[in-house]
Amino acid sequence: MSSPNIFGSNQNPAVPGGSVAKPLIIALLALLASRYFSGKSSEPAGAPAPESQPRSPAPTPAQEPTPGNILDGLGGLIKQFQQKGFGDTIDTWINTGANQDVSSDQVSDALGRDVVDELSRRTGLSRDQVVEELSRLLPGTVDRLTPEGRLPTQREMARLLS
Repeated sequence: MSSPNIFGSNQNPAVPGGSVAKPLIIALLALLASRYFSGKSSEPAGAPAPESQPRSPAPTPAQEPTPGNILDGLGGLIKQFQQKGFGDTIDTWINTGANQDVSSDQVSDALGRDVVDELSRRTGLSRDQVVEELSRLLPGTVDRLTPEGRLPTQREMARLLS
């Protein structure tokens, strides 16, 4: 039996009765990657994209993640939590040691209504389900994606995803 991947499963469980972890985390990281790193813009989340730069569509949850878009999305997630006042919390997930829990309300506050609404639309989950699942999944997922207390390189990310 092979070990589970970074999302806790060796399967692509976007099926009824399956886990929502992988599609939800992929949708979140893809959305944040497109917001923060599309064209390597430094615009905050929610800022309109410049007219001259067409936005490339973010991968859908059914697509397999690439090390680059997962890494960009992870960076966007960290930035989003820090900007919303939850830097201490996400630091516990990145650094070695115990991970601090996060409530559904804190996830909702950190990500913002527009991100939660978009995740709800992409995954078919209700807003409450989205923030509940993310509050459960994010500490462990970020911890596994930052095993040495830092953002991994693309090569390390590829290894983590395999």
